[in-house]
Amino acid sequence: MWKLTKKYWKDIWDLMWSKTTLDEITLGGLEEIRKRARLSYRELQDVAKAIKEVGNQLGDIDDAIMGAERRGKKPNKK
Repeated sequence: MWKLTKKYWKDIWDLMWSKTTLDEITLGGLEEIRKRARLSYRELQDVAKAIKEVGNQLGDIDDAIMGAERRGKKPNKK
C-alpha cells in the first residue's frame, strides 16, 4: 500500500511540474542557446577561412616588393 501511495504522490508531483511555464521557459532558453552556438560556430569557420586567405595573400607582398610579376588572372589587353 505504501508503494502505491508513494507512486501516486510522485506521479502528481511530476504532473504538476510538467504543467508549469518554468519548464517551457527553460526549454526555450536551451533551444535559443543551441541555435546561437551553431550560428557562432559557423561564423568562426568563416572567419578562419578568411584569415587563411589573408595569410596566403601576405606572401604576395614580398614578391611585389622584389619586383615579381603579379600572379593570378591576367588583365585583358586592349
